[in-house]
Amino acid sequence: MYQLLKELCEKVGPSGFEQDVQRYIVNEVADKVDEVEVDALGNVIATIKATDAEMPSILLAAHADEIGFVVKKIEDNGTLRFEQLGGFDNRILLAQPVTVKGAEGYVNGVIGTLSAHYAKWDDPKRIASHRDMYIDIGASSKEEVLEMGVKVGQPVSYGSELKLVGDKKRNRVVGKGLDDRAGCALLIQLIQNFRQNPDLSHGDVHFVFTVQEEVGLRGASVLSPKFHPDFALAIDTTPTSDTHDVLMTGTRKLGAGPCIKIADRSLIAHPLVSGLLEKVAVEKNIPYQQEIFMGIGTDAGAIHMTSTGVSSGVVSIPSRYTHSPIEIVDLADLENSVKLVQEFILHSKELVGKNFLDT
Repeated sequence: MYQLLKELCEKVGPSGFEQDVQRYIVNEVADKVDEVEVDALGNVIATIKATDAEMPSILLAAHADEIGFVVKKIEDNGTLRFEQLGGFDNRILLAQPVTVKGAEGYVNGVIGTLSAHYAKWDDPKRIASHRDMYIDIGASSKEEVLEMGVKVGQPVSYGSELKLVGDKKRNRVVGKGLDDRAGCALLIQLIQNFRQNPDLSHGDVHFVFTVQEEVGLRGASVLSPKFHPDFALAIDTTPTSDTHDVLMTGTRKLGAGPCIKIADRSLIAHPLVSGLLEKVAVEKNIPYQQEIFMGIGTDAGAIHMTSTGVSSGVVSIPSRYTHSPIEIVDLADLENSVKLVQEFILHSKELVGKNFLDT
């Protein structure tokens, strides 16, 4: 799982520019599923057909995009102005390494900052806008930038690599893009599990790697009218609340198991879905947490309102420092999330014939 996650996270794939990530995913799953397609927006849909026609169809969605940037202007001195794609805290941008996807490959750079020697002439309380910042890729002129294969309109991600944090016993990783390459890794692992166990009973399962989640759940908004799934689960990360910062409430903890969503700003989870998730977690001794956090939204927020409505829920992988270049995920939480989603699929027959009033 670690190597899979590392390879996913180190792709440059901010919203609208997910091609490298999606190519990697298609290559990983194409020979393990019954069908795979890429829709008009860029969503990758991999389908494993039902082994039990009486079981419901399920759509699983994890977003392939990450927060990032796009080159907006090349200055005469070779620095790059940029625009943001997704939600950022500008306080953490300065001096961060970045990777530009150039025409001839990835180009390393850094978001420039004032030398500490200038601090006495600056206002330490000032939070600079990203529009005042620039990316330095080591060029000294616009011509040198173009020679590197970098031009306006190309995507940029944070440049941090995924690695273990602490020692191997901690089983935790740190890097950029875990939101939501962790969810993508989970879906790929599930596909491998079903491939290796063809006798498992399940309905049609659509594994969807969505695009443009970070800029408004756009990819997910077109999915369910085509497939008409009976149920849907978004697989995403959620910010933990366990580091004793002043805003923390201790309600979502790293290493305490996957979070079963009850509500966020985009969704109130369908009680049939959240109820079955909790039931199988207890029966299979899978540690879990309940999640109510109004600071985020997921693809389920779009999916549950499409077509005539889809009964939807979310399994969230706890993550520290979300939307930063140093996100941290516990690999045990990720493995338990895989188990939880798989058991939900295998027990989904319990939902057949039930509706909202049966909860």
